[in-house]
Amino acid sequence: MEQLEQALPYTNMNESSLMYFKHPKRSVKLSLPVRMDDATVRVFQGYRSVHSIALGPSMGGVRLRAGLNTHECEVLAAIMTLKNAVADLPLGGAKGGIDVDPTTLSSAELQRLTRRYTSELVELIGPREDIVAPDVGSDEQIMAWMLDTYNENLGNNTLGVVVGKPLPLGGSYGSKGARGHAAAGVTRRVLEDRGESLKHASVAIFGYGDVGRQCAQRVTQLGGRVVAVSDSGGGAYDSSALDLDALNARRDASGTVQGFATALSPAELLSLDVDVLVLAYDYGSIHAGNVQGVRARYVVEASNRAVLPEAERALKVQGSVVIPDLIASIGGVIANYLEWVQDASNFFWLEEEILNAIDARVLASVNAVLDLARAQHTDLRTAAYALALEKLHTASELRGVYP
Repeated sequence: MEQLEQALPYTNMNESSLMYFKHPKRSVKLSLPVRMDDATVRVFQGYRSVHSIALGPSMGGVRLRAGLNTHECEVLAAIMTLKNAVADLPLGGAKGGIDVDPTTLSSAELQRLTRRYTSELVELIGPREDIVAPDVGSDEQIMAWMLDTYNENLGNNTLGVVVGKPLPLGGSYGSKGARGHAAAGVTRRVLEDRGESLKHASVAIFGYGDVGRQCAQRVTQLGGRVVAVSDSGGGAYDSSALDLDALNARRDASGTVQGFATALSPAELLSLDVDVLVLAYDYGSIHAGNVQGVRARYVVEASNRAVLPEAERALKVQGSVVIPDLIASIGGVIANYLEWVQDASNFFWLEEEILNAIDARVLASVNAVLDLARAQHTDLRTAAYALALEKLHTASELRGVYP
């Protein structure tokens, strides 16, 4: 709310429409009893928060993460509302998931938990109500289980309730790699706007999962030098540039980048003296406790809320530019939107058409934020917030208040 209120002077938003933003439309907490492989029953906690439907049905990820709670879901749902608005999509924001470390469960246990979670939400989700997507800890397989459970419960075969699905189940080309691919493109555009270039720039990537990997590949294609990456197992560093083909082969074989090139810890990666630091791990990667070590000139939020507010204030003081999640990770929501549209029409585009559509929409959104930031002499996050809030204000005013 602190950062949101900084954007209010650049909008026409009034107290009435601001009230809609301050309070999520709906948050639910679920008790999920699941029979484990050893025949015991364990009860997990599940969550789903719908923040806004002012612009259209809500859409947001399902995360499987130990320690997940209602507050985290509500914060991330609000960010999804803003991100969809910045991307000019007819969608609101949502977020949910389960308090669990999925790596501690067998495949059968994970499937039973996923299906139980979906069954509890079946009357609240839907292609015209609330669309679910992958997030931290979930993937195409989990989306496939959710799709099947939803349709088994309702006795139909609706595809658009879930996005990020496998291709044979109504998924879309470009879905898996869109966020990382777009984060690199957004970075290039922001640097160009400031008279700089991504070509030959040194780049470190914190979080080498699907998003980080795709970002690294796109950065390399655009002429940048990926000098360091890290995952939960460790990190790898080469001051010239990492050999991504060899690095990916190593990670595919061992499950980690640890042991490739010069070893470094994830914490050490955050303090490298590089041109660009890409955050592709999770919420709160840079916080008050570690921000003083960050030396990158540009910090890119390829994951939602990767830089916490106090840390962002410190980065501004030291001269680092934060490229916020509302534009840096926008490729994912655009890809999800395009999959949803294809499912609704039952007409699917070619891979080249999808990638071109994602790139065009990402560029339009970033340019709109850059133009507003320049016109109002403000930072990128404030400009992105202002752009989104103005769209939400207009929609709320047009809808009015239901008696």
